[in-house]
Amino acid sequence: MSSRGPLGVAGDHRPVLITGGAGFIGANVADRLASAGERVIVYDNLSRDGVARNLAWLRERHGDRIEVEMADVRDGARLAGAVERVGHVFHFAAQVAVTTSLVDPIEDFEVNGRGTLNVLSAARQASDPPSLLFTSTNKVYGALADLPLEARAGRYVPFNPGLREEGVAENAALDFYSPYGCSKGCADQYVLDHARIYGLRTCVFRMSCIYGPRQLGTEDQGWVAHFVRRALAGQPISIYGNGLQVRDALFVDDLVDAMQLARRGLEQRREGVVGQAFNIGGGPAHAVSLLELVERIAAALGSRPELKFGPWRPGDQRYYVSNTGKFRKATGWSPRTGVGQGLERLIEALQADRVALDQDQPAEQQSVMAAAGGLESAVR
Repeated sequence: MSSRGPLGVAGDHRPVLITGGAGFIGANVADRLASAGERVIVYDNLSRDGVARNLAWLRERHGDRIEVEMADVRDGARLAGAVERVGHVFHFAAQVAVTTSLVDPIEDFEVNGRGTLNVLSAARQASDPPSLLFTSTNKVYGALADLPLEARAGRYVPFNPGLREEGVAENAALDFYSPYGCSKGCADQYVLDHARIYGLRTCVFRMSCIYGPRQLGTEDQGWVAHFVRRALAGQPISIYGNGLQVRDALFVDDLVDAMQLARRGLEQRREGVVGQAFNIGGGPAHAVSLLELVERIAAALGSRPELKFGPWRPGDQRYYVSNTGKFRKATGWSPRTGVGQGLERLIEALQADRVALDQDQPAEQQSVMAAAGGLESAVR
Protein backbone atom coordinates (compact mmCIF):
# COMPACT_ATOMS: atom_id res chain seq x y z
CA MET A 1 0.00 0.00 0.00
CA SER A 2 1.34 3.43 -0.89
CA SER A 3 2.26 5.97 1.77
CA ARG A 4 0.20 9.10 2.21
CA GLY A 5 1.31 12.69 2.54
CA PRO A 6 -0.13 15.43 4.77
CA LEU A 7 -3.21 15.91 2.60
CA GLY A 8 -3.97 12.24 2.30
CA VAL A 9 -2.56 12.26 -1.24
CA ALA A 10 -1.06 8.94 -2.18
CA GLY A 11 2.65 8.52 -2.70
CA ASP A 12 4.08 11.72 -4.17
CA HIS A 13 6.12 13.80 -1.72
CA ARG A 14 7.62 16.22 -4.21
CA PRO A 15 7.05 19.94 -3.63
CA VAL A 16 3.87 21.66 -4.78
CA LEU A 17 4.13 24.52 -7.26
CA ILE A 18 1.78 27.50 -6.96
CA THR A 19 1.92 29.96 -9.84
CA GLY A 20 0.71 33.31 -8.58
CA GLY A 21 1.51 31.92 -5.14
CA ALA A 22 1.93 35.32 -3.50
CA GLY A 23 -1.58 36.42 -4.42
CA PHE A 24 -4.69 36.15 -2.27
CA ILE A 25 -5.66 32.57 -3.06
CA GLY A 26 -2.08 31.43 -3.61
CA ALA A 27 -0.95 32.68 -0.21
CA ASN A 28 -3.86 30.96 1.54
CA VAL A 29 -3.18 27.66 -0.25
CA ALA A 30 0.56 27.90 0.41
CA ASP A 31 -0.08 28.58 4.10
CA ARG A 32 -2.35 25.55 4.41
CA LEU A 33 0.11 23.25 2.64
CA ALA A 34 3.18 24.47 4.50
CA SER A 35 1.32 24.23 7.82
CA ALA A 36 0.72 20.56 6.98
CA GLY A 37 4.46 20.03 6.46
CA GLU A 38 4.59 20.25 2.66
CA ARG A 39 7.24 22.08 0.68
CA VAL A 40 5.85 24.80 -1.57
CA ILE A 41 7.38 26.63 -4.52
CA VAL A 42 5.83 30.07 -4.85
CA TYR A 43 6.20 31.14 -8.49
CA ASP A 44 5.27 34.81 -8.85
CA ASN A 45 6.55 37.92 -10.62
CA LEU A 46 5.24 40.13 -7.77
CA SER A 47 3.66 42.49 -10.29
CA ARG A 48 0.59 43.29 -8.17
CA ASP A 49 0.77 45.82 -5.36
CA GLY A 50 0.77 44.14 -1.95
CA VAL A 51 1.64 40.58 -2.97
CA ALA A 52 5.23 40.94 -1.75
CA ARG A 53 3.76 41.48 1.72
CA ASN A 54 1.92 38.16 1.39
CA LEU A 55 5.18 36.49 0.45
CA ALA A 56 7.00 37.98 3.45
CA TRP A 57 4.18 36.69 5.66
CA LEU A 58 4.58 33.18 4.24
CA ARG A 59 8.34 33.22 4.69
CA GLU A 60 8.03 34.46 8.25
CA ARG A 61 5.52 31.74 9.14
CA HIS A 62 7.11 28.81 7.33
CA GLY A 63 10.75 29.58 6.61
CA ASP A 64 12.42 27.13 4.25
CA ARG A 65 9.19 25.29 3.48
CA ILE A 66 8.41 28.24 1.20
CA GLU A 67 10.75 28.35 -1.79
CA VAL A 68 10.54 31.35 -4.09
CA GLU A 69 10.85 31.57 -7.86
CA MET A 70 10.49 35.21 -8.80
CA ALA A 71 9.51 34.74 -12.44
CA ASP A 72 6.72 35.13 -14.97
CA VAL A 73 4.60 32.37 -16.55
CA ARG A 74 5.57 33.83 -19.92
CA ASP A 75 9.14 32.66 -19.23
CA GLY A 76 8.89 29.11 -20.52
CA ALA A 77 12.39 28.02 -19.51
CA ARG A 78 12.09 29.15 -15.89
CA LEU A 79 8.64 27.64 -15.71
CA ALA A 80 9.79 24.28 -17.10
CA GLY A 81 12.55 24.08 -14.51
CA ALA A 82 10.10 24.60 -11.67
CA VAL A 83 7.43 22.24 -13.02
CA GLU A 84 9.97 19.45 -13.50
CA ARG A 85 10.54 19.31 -9.74
CA VAL A 86 6.97 19.09 -8.45
CA GLY A 87 4.18 16.59 -7.98
CA HIS A 88 1.27 19.00 -8.32
CA VAL A 89 0.63 22.46 -9.79
CA PHE A 90 -1.93 24.99 -8.62
CA HIS A 91 -2.05 27.41 -11.54
CA PHE A 92 -3.37 30.76 -10.28
CA ALA A 93 -1.08 33.26 -12.05
CA ALA A 94 -3.23 35.54 -14.21
CA GLN A 95 -4.23 38.97 -15.35
CA VAL A 96 -7.35 39.23 -13.23
CA ALA A 97 -9.40 42.29 -14.26
CA VAL A 98 -11.89 42.77 -17.08
CA THR A 99 -11.10 46.49 -17.11
CA THR A 100 -7.36 45.89 -17.60
CA SER A 101 -8.07 43.44 -20.42
CA LEU A 102 -10.04 46.13 -22.25
CA VAL A 103 -7.03 48.46 -22.14
CA ASP A 104 -4.45 45.87 -23.26
CA PRO A 105 -6.05 42.70 -24.67
CA ILE A 106 -2.73 41.42 -26.08
CA GLU A 107 -1.02 41.45 -22.70
CA ASP A 108 -4.13 39.91 -21.16
CA PHE A 109 -3.94 37.03 -23.65
CA GLU A 110 -0.18 36.59 -23.25
CA VAL A 111 -0.53 36.14 -19.50
CA ASN A 112 -3.78 34.18 -19.32
CA GLY A 113 -3.80 32.24 -22.58
CA ARG A 114 -0.17 31.80 -23.53
CA GLY A 115 0.95 31.64 -19.89
CA THR A 116 -1.44 28.76 -19.19
CA LEU A 117 -0.33 26.93 -22.32
CA ASN A 118 3.26 27.34 -21.11
CA VAL A 119 2.34 25.72 -17.80
CA LEU A 120 0.58 22.85 -19.57
CA SER A 121 3.48 22.33 -21.98
CA ALA A 122 5.92 22.23 -19.08
CA ALA A 123 3.76 19.65 -17.31
CA ARG A 124 3.39 17.53 -20.43
CA GLN A 125 7.15 17.54 -21.07
CA ALA A 126 8.15 16.81 -17.47
CA SER A 127 9.84 13.46 -16.82
CA ASP A 128 7.09 12.63 -14.30
CA PRO A 129 4.14 14.91 -15.19
CA PRO A 130 2.46 16.54 -12.20
CA SER A 131 -1.28 16.90 -11.72
CA LEU A 132 -2.72 20.39 -12.20
CA LEU A 133 -5.64 22.47 -10.98
CA PHE A 134 -6.47 25.67 -12.86
CA THR A 135 -8.63 28.51 -11.57
CA SER A 136 -10.97 29.75 -14.27
CA THR A 137 -13.91 32.11 -13.84
CA ASN A 138 -17.68 32.33 -14.09
CA LYS A 139 -17.03 34.91 -16.84
CA VAL A 140 -16.70 32.00 -19.29
CA TYR A 141 -20.53 31.93 -19.27
CA GLY A 142 -20.71 35.52 -20.51
CA ALA A 143 -23.23 38.07 -19.29
CA LEU A 144 -26.03 35.46 -18.94
CA ALA A 145 -28.29 38.14 -20.40
CA ASP A 146 -30.93 35.57 -21.39
CA LEU A 147 -31.78 34.67 -17.76
CA PRO A 148 -35.22 36.10 -16.93
CA LEU A 149 -34.85 38.05 -13.66
CA GLU A 150 -36.97 40.22 -11.43
CA ALA A 151 -35.87 42.79 -8.85
CA ARG A 152 -37.06 41.78 -5.41
CA ALA A 153 -36.05 43.04 -1.95
CA GLY A 154 -32.67 44.44 -2.84
CA ARG A 155 -31.51 41.81 -5.32
CA TYR A 156 -32.16 40.19 -8.68
CA VAL A 157 -34.03 36.89 -8.47
CA PRO A 158 -34.40 34.35 -11.34
CA PHE A 159 -37.91 33.50 -12.47
CA ASN A 160 -36.79 29.88 -12.94
CA PRO A 161 -37.29 28.10 -9.58
CA GLY A 162 -34.64 25.49 -10.39
CA LEU A 163 -32.07 28.21 -10.98
CA ARG A 164 -33.08 29.95 -7.75
CA GLU A 165 -32.68 26.74 -5.76
CA GLU A 166 -29.57 25.28 -7.38
CA GLY A 167 -27.67 27.95 -9.34
CA VAL A 168 -25.87 27.87 -12.68
CA ALA A 169 -24.51 24.45 -13.65
CA GLU A 170 -21.54 23.50 -15.83
CA ASN A 171 -23.78 22.67 -18.77
CA ALA A 172 -24.59 26.37 -19.23
CA ALA A 173 -23.46 27.58 -22.65
CA LEU A 174 -19.94 28.99 -22.84
CA ASP A 175 -20.04 32.57 -24.07
CA PHE A 176 -16.68 34.30 -23.65
CA TYR A 177 -17.29 38.02 -23.13
CA SER A 178 -14.56 40.70 -22.92
CA PRO A 179 -10.88 40.03 -23.63
CA TYR A 180 -10.54 38.71 -20.07
CA GLY A 181 -13.41 36.27 -20.59
CA CYS A 182 -11.82 35.13 -23.86
CA SER A 183 -8.32 34.65 -22.42
CA LYS A 184 -9.51 32.79 -19.33
CA GLY A 185 -12.00 30.77 -21.38
CA CYS A 186 -9.26 29.83 -23.83
CA ALA A 187 -7.04 28.71 -20.95
CA ASP A 188 -9.96 26.81 -19.37
CA GLN A 189 -10.46 24.81 -22.58
CA TYR A 190 -6.74 24.13 -23.03
CA VAL A 191 -6.56 22.68 -19.51
CA LEU A 192 -9.51 20.36 -20.13
CA ASP A 193 -8.23 19.33 -23.55
CA HIS A 194 -4.79 18.43 -22.19
CA ALA A 195 -6.49 15.83 -20.02
CA ARG A 196 -8.41 14.47 -23.00
CA ILE A 197 -5.64 14.55 -25.62
CA TYR A 198 -2.42 14.17 -23.63
CA GLY A 199 -3.64 12.30 -20.58
CA LEU A 200 -2.59 14.93 -18.05
CA ARG A 201 -4.37 14.86 -14.72
CA THR A 202 -6.01 18.28 -14.80
CA CYS A 203 -9.22 19.93 -13.68
CA VAL A 204 -10.74 23.40 -13.74
CA PHE A 205 -12.46 25.47 -11.05
CA ARG A 206 -14.80 28.06 -12.59
CA MET A 207 -14.92 30.34 -9.60
CA SER A 208 -17.47 32.83 -8.39
CA CYS A 209 -16.85 35.41 -5.64
CA ILE A 210 -14.01 34.36 -3.30
CA TYR A 211 -13.18 36.47 -0.25
CA GLY A 212 -11.17 36.35 2.95
CA PRO A 213 -7.95 37.38 4.71
CA ARG A 214 -4.95 38.43 2.57
CA GLN A 215 -7.24 39.60 -0.24
CA LEU A 216 -5.93 42.79 -1.80
CA GLY A 217 -9.34 43.86 -3.10
CA THR A 218 -9.57 46.57 -5.73
CA GLU A 219 -12.40 48.22 -7.61
CA ASP A 220 -11.72 45.85 -10.52
CA GLN A 221 -11.26 42.55 -8.69
CA GLY A 222 -11.96 41.21 -5.20
CA TRP A 223 -15.01 43.36 -4.58
CA VAL A 224 -15.92 42.05 -1.11
CA ALA A 225 -12.54 43.00 0.38
CA HIS A 226 -12.56 46.23 -1.61
CA PHE A 227 -15.93 47.25 -0.13
CA VAL A 228 -14.69 46.47 3.39
CA ARG A 229 -11.43 48.36 2.89
CA ARG A 230 -13.25 51.44 1.61
CA ALA A 231 -15.72 51.33 4.50
CA LEU A 232 -12.94 50.97 7.09
CA ALA A 233 -11.13 53.93 5.55
CA GLY A 234 -14.30 56.05 5.55
CA GLN A 235 -14.20 56.31 1.77
CA PRO A 236 -17.13 56.05 -0.67
CA ILE A 237 -17.85 52.77 -2.45
CA SER A 238 -18.40 52.83 -6.21
CA ILE A 239 -21.08 50.48 -7.57
CA TYR A 240 -21.36 49.93 -11.31
CA GLY A 241 -24.96 49.25 -12.23
CA ASN A 242 -27.76 49.37 -9.68
CA GLY A 243 -26.27 47.14 -6.96
CA LEU A 244 -28.97 44.48 -7.31
CA GLN A 245 -26.54 42.10 -9.03
CA VAL A 246 -26.05 38.85 -7.11
CA ARG A 247 -23.01 36.64 -6.53
CA ASP A 248 -22.47 33.59 -4.34
CA ALA A 249 -19.70 34.36 -1.87
CA LEU A 250 -17.24 31.65 -0.84
CA PHE A 251 -14.87 32.10 2.09
CA VAL A 252 -11.29 31.30 1.16
CA ASP A 253 -10.86 28.53 3.77
CA ASP A 254 -13.73 26.63 2.14
CA LEU A 255 -12.10 27.11 -1.26
CA VAL A 256 -8.81 25.70 0.02
CA ASP A 257 -10.72 22.68 1.36
CA ALA A 258 -12.18 22.16 -2.12
CA MET A 259 -8.77 22.45 -3.73
CA GLN A 260 -7.32 19.84 -1.40
CA LEU A 261 -10.10 17.44 -2.33
CA ALA A 262 -9.64 18.13 -6.04
CA ARG A 263 -5.90 17.53 -5.78
CA ARG A 264 -6.53 14.23 -4.04
CA GLY A 265 -8.92 13.21 -6.82
CA LEU A 266 -6.36 14.12 -9.48
CA GLU A 267 -3.59 12.21 -7.74
CA GLN A 268 -5.85 9.18 -7.43
CA ARG A 269 -6.95 9.53 -11.08
CA ARG A 270 -10.64 9.62 -10.25
CA GLU A 271 -12.78 9.78 -13.36
CA GLY A 272 -15.17 12.21 -11.70
CA VAL A 273 -12.34 14.73 -11.18
CA VAL A 274 -9.74 14.31 -13.95
CA GLY A 275 -10.58 16.35 -17.03
CA GLN A 276 -13.60 17.98 -15.37
CA ALA A 277 -14.70 21.59 -14.96
CA PHE A 278 -16.47 22.52 -11.73
CA ASN A 279 -18.44 25.62 -10.80
CA ILE A 280 -17.11 26.65 -7.39
CA GLY A 281 -18.72 29.22 -5.14
CA GLY A 282 -20.90 29.49 -2.08
CA GLY A 283 -24.05 28.37 -3.90
CA PRO A 284 -27.58 29.68 -3.29
CA ALA A 285 -27.24 29.54 0.51
CA HIS A 286 -24.36 32.03 0.33
CA ALA A 287 -25.72 34.37 -2.34
CA VAL A 288 -25.66 38.11 -1.72
CA SER A 289 -26.29 41.25 -3.75
CA LEU A 290 -23.91 44.19 -3.74
CA LEU A 291 -26.43 46.31 -1.85
CA GLU A 292 -27.04 43.55 0.69
CA LEU A 293 -23.31 43.27 1.33
CA VAL A 294 -23.09 47.01 1.93
CA GLU A 295 -25.89 46.68 4.49
CA ARG A 296 -24.01 43.87 6.23
CA ILE A 297 -20.83 45.95 6.33
CA ALA A 298 -22.73 48.95 7.69
CA ALA A 299 -24.27 46.80 10.44
CA ALA A 300 -20.87 45.33 11.38
CA LEU A 301 -19.07 48.69 11.49
CA GLY A 302 -21.89 50.80 12.89
CA SER A 303 -21.70 53.33 10.06
CA ARG A 304 -22.99 53.39 6.51
CA PRO A 305 -20.47 54.01 3.71
CA GLU A 306 -21.35 56.51 1.03
CA LEU A 307 -22.30 54.93 -2.31
CA LYS A 308 -21.53 56.27 -5.76
CA PHE A 309 -23.19 54.69 -8.78
CA GLY A 310 -21.70 54.37 -12.25
CA PRO A 311 -22.73 52.75 -15.55
CA TRP A 312 -22.83 48.98 -16.02
CA ARG A 313 -19.50 47.48 -17.08
CA PRO A 314 -19.09 45.20 -20.14
CA GLY A 315 -20.12 41.61 -19.52
CA ASP A 316 -21.24 42.17 -15.93
CA GLN A 317 -23.61 39.39 -14.91
CA ARG A 318 -26.74 40.59 -13.17
CA TYR A 319 -27.10 37.18 -11.55
CA TYR A 320 -24.53 34.46 -11.08
CA VAL A 321 -24.78 31.78 -8.39
CA SER A 322 -22.82 28.55 -8.69
CA ASN A 323 -24.46 25.16 -8.78
CA THR A 324 -21.78 23.19 -6.91
CA GLY A 325 -23.61 19.87 -7.08
CA LYS A 326 -21.19 18.31 -9.55
CA PHE A 327 -18.19 18.88 -7.29
CA ARG A 328 -20.16 17.87 -4.20
CA LYS A 329 -21.07 14.59 -5.87
CA ALA A 330 -17.45 13.96 -6.90
CA THR A 331 -15.83 14.79 -3.55
CA GLY A 332 -18.43 15.33 -0.82
CA TRP A 333 -17.44 19.00 -0.43
CA SER A 334 -19.77 21.78 0.64
CA PRO A 335 -19.08 25.27 2.04
CA ARG A 336 -19.09 25.61 5.82
CA THR A 337 -18.65 29.35 6.38
CA GLY A 338 -21.72 31.56 6.19
CA VAL A 339 -21.51 35.05 4.69
CA GLY A 340 -22.00 36.71 8.07
CA GLN A 341 -19.26 34.70 9.74
CA GLY A 342 -16.89 35.08 6.80
CA LEU A 343 -17.44 38.83 6.60
CA GLU A 344 -16.76 39.12 10.33
CA ARG A 345 -13.46 37.30 9.92
CA LEU A 346 -12.49 39.44 6.94
CA ILE A 347 -13.23 42.66 8.81
CA GLU A 348 -11.21 41.48 11.81
CA ALA A 349 -8.28 40.56 9.57
CA LEU A 350 -8.29 43.90 7.76
CA GLN A 351 -8.64 45.86 10.99
CA ALA A 352 -5.67 44.01 12.48
CA ASP A 353 -3.54 44.35 9.37
CA ARG A 354 -2.45 47.98 9.50
CA VAL A 355 0.00 47.51 6.64
CA ALA A 356 -2.82 46.36 4.37
CA LEU A 357 -4.45 49.78 4.70
CA ASP A 358 -1.20 51.70 4.20
CA GLN A 359 -1.32 53.67 0.97
CA ASP A 360 2.48 53.97 0.70
CA GLN A 361 2.93 50.85 -1.42
CA PRO A 362 6.40 51.66 -2.91
CA ALA A 363 7.99 52.01 0.54
CA GLU A 364 6.17 48.92 1.73
CA GLN A 365 7.36 46.99 -1.31
CA GLN A 366 11.02 47.75 -0.55
CA SER A 367 10.79 46.70 3.08
CA VAL A 368 8.87 43.55 2.25
CA MET A 369 11.31 42.55 -0.47
CA ALA A 370 14.12 42.79 2.07
CA ALA A 371 12.13 40.75 4.59
CA ALA A 372 11.28 38.04 2.07
CA GLY A 373 14.93 37.62 1.15
CA GLY A 374 16.49 35.90 -1.82
CA LEU A 375 13.71 36.62 -4.28
CA GLU A 376 16.02 37.22 -7.20
CA SER A 377 17.52 33.74 -7.00
CA ALA A 378 16.09 31.02 -9.21
CA VAL A 379 14.90 27.74 -7.80
CA ARG A 380 17.60 25.13 -8.00
